[in-house]
Order: sequence, then structure tokens, then C-alpha cells
Amino acid sequence: MATPAGDHGLDLRLMRILDVLLDECSVSKTATILGQSQPSVSLALKRLREILGDPLLVRSGVKLIPTEKGIALRAQVSNILREIDALAVSEDTFDPASYNRRFRVYAANCLGTFFMPRIGELVRREAPNMPLDFCTIPEESRIFTELEQGKLDLVIGNWPMPRDYLRFAPLLETDIVLVMRNEHPLAGRSRIDLQDYLNLDHLSPTPHTSPAISPIDGQLAQLDAKREIAMSVAEFTLVPHMLARTDLVFTSSRPFAEQMAQSGAFSIVGAPEELARMSFYTLWHERSHLSPGNQWFRKLLRRVAREISEFTPRPSSETSPEAIRGNQ
Repeated sequence: MATPAGDHGLDLRLMRILDVLLDECSVSKTATILGQSQPSVSLALKRLREILGDPLLVRSGVKLIPTEKGIALRAQVSNILREIDALAVSEDTFDPASYNRRFRVYAANCLGTFFMPRIGELVRREAPNMPLDFCTIPEESRIFTELEQGKLDLVIGNWPMPRDYLRFAPLLETDIVLVMRNEHPLAGRSRIDLQDYLNLDHLSPTPHTSPAISPIDGQLAQLDAKREIAMSVAEFTLVPHMLARTDLVFTSSRPFAEQMAQSGAFSIVGAPEELARMSFYTLWHERSHLSPGNQWFRKLLRRVAREISEFTPRPSSETSPEAIRGNQ
């Protein structure tokens, strides 16, 4: 006799255990996170294996790894639980202190020293149970696929033309400047023109294959111009060390540049006026727009952006209508 639909035994409690198990790949860690005993989690895993007809987690040496079905279920279960939570919890009653879902963010590297530490401070203070992953922005296509699939919660970007079918909210704008060692021939200038800029040898953290998500090369492409990237590095932390030993120049936002210049070893020169300003914004998918956790995190980002904006010169013109897309 066939089992009636809905009579499989997979309830909300088991789904929450499965969600943490697939994320942590550990019975003991799952028990600790959920405040349950290890035997009860082990029994739940046994029951899940029976219901789903798959081991879900298998041993590989001293650790557990998910099976193919376990990997496939990870995002699906997480999405289902997120939708259930959104039904039961409104933004007004959302308590960040009890929020324990892992939050994953892609963030522009140049935010590292002046933006992300403050975000981390506030998250640890207000949502101490929320694991938070800051990841370097990868290829553009992967960003939007992962937002759509729920593998990624939010993007903090700064490239000129983000996809217009995603939710969008501006965060802050900064001047674009060049950083170079004090001995550089151009050190001491207040600003350089576009032709001089294009003739320089540049240091960049952006691969040549990714101009679509480069705030500088993206703007230059709109001007039908291209700079000479003489060297690229994978980590922003390497930038000061490379500049100190070469005559390369590095183009970035003014807050990042000023932090580098505090050491006294570097000079700041204004970028060509054609590059305008660097805009930072958040991107998220419609699927998570009403998620209480996502809404709270977006508000936290705006708080940090306001703090930084108090020390950052603002443009004289009003924000364009396009910058309001998404209703924040």
C-alpha cells in the first residue's frame, strides 16, 4: 500500500536538524548549536536517512562529508526553512540576538579595512549567534546564480553597472584617488589628467578577465579607454608592499587610500575627473527581499555607511533616480 502524500514523517524539527547537519557535517557540533544531546541528533540522522533513502553524511577518514543527495538537499532545505521563518516572523518582532543562520556576503575587497571591521563588530555585538562569511567577489555570472539559488545572501559591490533585475540600494560614494610611494615622479600633484593616467603602469587586484566587476576598468570601458595593468595581486593586503618597492600606482577609494597613507610612506593623487566617484551599494535577490534576517543586515550596512559618510565628502548633485532602485 502506498504511503499517503505528506505522511513521510519529515517534520520541521527534523528539517532544522538536517539543515545544521549538512552545514556542519558533525553530529556533536549540530547538537551544540541546537542545544540537544548527541544521541538525540544521532537518532534524528538515522530517521532522516530512513525517510530520505540516503546516508546523507558518510565518513571520510576522521570526518563526515555529505553525499551527492546531501549536497543537493542543502540549499533546498535551507530555502524551505527560510520561507517558513519568513511566514512566522515579521521584521518588527525579529530578534538578531537569537538569529543563528549562517549569512554569506560577497564584498568588494577595498571595503576591507574601513567598512567590514565595523560590520563585524556590530554583528558580534547584536547577533552573536549568527555565523558570517565575507567572501571575495568572484566571476559576475556566479554572483547572480548564487543569489538566485540562495547560496548567497547579499553583495556589497562597487562596479559601474550592476544587473538591473536584482534589488539594489546605494550605500555610500567616495572620491577615486591614486596611491603611490612618496618617491614616485607624480607624487605631490593634486590631480592627473586621463591621458597621463592611461600612460602609467598600474597595480590592480582585478583579473584582466573580469572588467565587468571592476569599478575602475568598468568606468574606463564606458569611456572607450583602457589602462595598462602591469601587475595584479590576489589580496589587497599585498598592495602597500608592492607599491613601496615599485613605481606602480594603485587606484582605489579615498578611505582605503587614506588608511594606507597613514604610514607616511605613500602619497595620494586625485584620479582623472572622468572617473568621477566610486559608488558602493548592496545587491540582493527578490527571493530574500522580505527575509527578516536579510532586512536587518541591510539596515546594519546602512548604519555603517552613514558613519563613514560623515567623514567622506559628498557629491554636490542629488542622487539620481536610478540609485533608488529596490526601495532599500
